[in-house]
Amino acid sequence: MDSQTEVERQALRRDAEAQVVAESVQSVEQEQEQRLWTAFADAATVETFCQTWLALQCGMTGGVRAGLILLGPPDRGPFRPMATWPAGRRNLKHLTKTAERTLSERRGLLVKAEADAAGGEQANDCYEVSYPIEVRGVLHGATVLEVPTRSDAKLKATMRRLHWGAAWLELLFLREAVTAEQETRERIQAALDLVATVVGHDRFYSSAMALVTALATKLQCDRVSLGFVTRGRTRVFAVSHSAEFKQHTNLIRSISEAMDEAVDQRETIVYPNGSAGSAVVSRAHAELARQHGAGAVCSIPLEALGVPIGAVMLERPIERPFDSKAIELCQAVAALAGPILDTHRRDDRWLLTKAVDSVNSYLVSLFGPRHVALKLVTAAVVGLLLFCVLAKGDYRVSAKTVLEPIVQRAAAAPFNGYIREAPVRAGDLVQAGQVLCTLDDRELRLERLKSLSKFEEYQKEYHKAMAEREAAKVEILTAQMHQAQAEIALLDDQLAHTKVLAPFDGIVVTGDLSQQLGAPIEKGKVLFEIAPLDSYRLVIEVDERDIADVVVGQKGSLMLSAFPSEVIDVTVEMITPVSTAKEGRNFFRVEARFDQPHDRLRPGMEGAGKIDIDRRSVMWIWTHQIVDWLRLAVWSWLP
Repeated sequence: MDSQTEVERQALRRDAEAQVVAESVQSVEQEQEQRLWTAFADAATVETFCQTWLALQCGMTGGVRAGLILLGPPDRGPFRPMATWPAGRRNLKHLTKTAERTLSERRGLLVKAEADAAGGEQANDCYEVSYPIEVRGVLHGATVLEVPTRSDAKLKATMRRLHWGAAWLELLFLREAVTAEQETRERIQAALDLVATVVGHDRFYSSAMALVTALATKLQCDRVSLGFVTRGRTRVFAVSHSAEFKQHTNLIRSISEAMDEAVDQRETIVYPNGSAGSAVVSRAHAELARQHGAGAVCSIPLEALGVPIGAVMLERPIERPFDSKAIELCQAVAALAGPILDTHRRDDRWLLTKAVDSVNSYLVSLFGPRHVALKLVTAAVVGLLLFCVLAKGDYRVSAKTVLEPIVQRAAAAPFNGYIREAPVRAGDLVQAGQVLCTLDDRELRLERLKSLSKFEEYQKEYHKAMAEREAAKVEILTAQMHQAQAEIALLDDQLAHTKVLAPFDGIVVTGDLSQQLGAPIEKGKVLFEIAPLDSYRLVIEVDERDIADVVVGQKGSLMLSAFPSEVIDVTVEMITPVSTAKEGRNFFRVEARFDQPHDRLRPGMEGAGKIDIDRRSVMWIWTHQIVDWLRLAVWSWLP
């Protein structure tokens, strides 16, 4: 019994010791895990975040032999190891192959480890689980875990756990993207606010002063200077908090030389915080800081259309140097405000200065080593001008032309009536005596019958009065009989003119009554206009500016719209001495005759006519109207 009791006591003692050890191990593991979570939550860098995440992920997965995270530039690479597990392990080339495959295929993978991958005899007992890190369709990297052989369910669970855990890495990059986007937005907004101060002024000096003052206030600078390239050197045009300054002072000269360094190198120069290995020269900036007590200096070149035009210089105390955010803001402001300020500066110059600069710029480009196209265009223009000055050409006066008949008769309504027939219309050829239209004569015939009845009645009463020897009544009846006869004669004349006839052979120029049958017409209304077919005159409407060159007997040519392929020769016959105003211009009627008869001509045809004057310089032909207008305008302006 005693020996059995002793054995039980020893067993209980061993169990108690094992429990204490287990609790101690568990406590250590919990403490370690707590430290990892704390480090994960307080991670200030991407490296720390990834390392603690990988340690936590491997701990929660359990049995993980190795882990790897590859990160790199989005979608471009190269992707490099950012974190490994166990920490400090370097021999993870076997995991890199799986990670590269995951990056190329952009999907999670579960692959069997290769025979030479996990260390020889353990290769067949390992699987590699990988998952890409992708945010908004942009690939940032991949993570790979090496786990021992498990059941399919456990492997799928490991893949899901890795998928869920990768969301923390995706969240990291998403936060960085949001932060960068927010910083960019704020920087752009600040730059636009500063540029708005420039746009709000029309004059160069006011806009330049507004910019340097706004930059000095925004970035808390001691001094902000603005300079532009003039004759190969940078000249200071504006200094913050200084309405006036002299160009020949030592300070302004030092600032100009420092600006020249930035303009010549076309690089942003930061002193004294420039890159240690940078090839940018900053001697003038160092001299400025030494001689004039400048602390931190930042010079940013201004460009317009890719050409350096000046620079902006910012100065701060040495204890507040320029960081990357301030430099990026200044660069954005310089990129936006530079062209605007350059435009204002050019617009504020005297007109003569602008002209001289334009000529100088053109000459430099013309005689410089480049600009071949400009040289060719200039040579072509000069050659064309010489040709126009030296060459002679036919000077012709062009004007609108109208074909008119020499004789034109109008057929008018003989009395008030109604149209009964209208067999012809404009454009029809008619012969002398041909009926153009017929007026309704029914009312006229009724009126004639009435008048004839009155006459016969008066005649009977007349004979009766003669038989009864009533002298007074005879006189009255005689007058009434004469009136009735006059009415009958008038009605007979109107009946004889109910048919409107063509006065001669010709063509109906105007008139179309076919759509007005039965319509009333008034006496004297023109119904048709008829022109002969064998006699025309050509009227050329010559502008008053060209009439002095036109004389009787000059030859010319005509092209009618109806026959655009045929040129007709004409001769000037008469010049009307009175001008006519039409469509806002004054012209003279110049009548011409045809040198050859043409049977296809019709009155009313229009076209373009040219009168041959003489041979003159091509330059004069093309420019004489403009020169005459300028001469007249200048003369009218002179006192």
